[in-house]
Amino acid sequence: MLPDIPPGVGLVIQLTNKDILNFKTIASDEGIIRLMTDFHFYHLIEVRYGDLDPQGHVNNAKFLTYMEQARVFYLKQLKLWEGGSFMDIGIILADVQITFQKALQFGDPIRVGVRISSIGNKSMTSKYSIEDERDESIFATGSSVLVAYDYRDRQSVPIPEEWRTAIQQFEAMTEKG
Repeated sequence: MLPDIPPGVGLVIQLTNKDILNFKTIASDEGIIRLMTDFHFYHLIEVRYGDLDPQGHVNNAKFLTYMEQARVFYLKQLKLWEGGSFMDIGIILADVQITFQKALQFGDPIRVGVRISSIGNKSMTSKYSIEDERDESIFATGSSVLVAYDYRDRQSVPIPEEWRTAIQQFEAMTEKG
């Protein structure tokens, strides 16, 4: 039995495969950390009325917004960004891909899984899964290439070592990641 987790407290637990059979999710107000998928971090999203298009389903452009929102909370979860400005060293989106699998409707409870799948010198690749929280069915999957960027100097920069270390530890990556 898991202890009560106060709101606002994130929790990451490393378990063996045997332990995973006994646990499914751990919730916080920042996201959900699932233990049975490729994703170690999920962020809950509320579908708003303003997200709908004239056909009554979520406009496809909103999927990018959901991915961005989850990515921001992923960075906050790993303490790579505390909010505020990205002006010194931040990330900039270089490439994005989305595969839509089914329509998303107003009121559908969703969560967005985020993970960094590889880290290069100046860029990293993130993967996303936008899922129905009720039955884990997938609305869309996606990926993006994120480049470390100094907005003041307007140029790409190497990924900070503390980012690399935090991501590799969280994602259980090898050095080549």
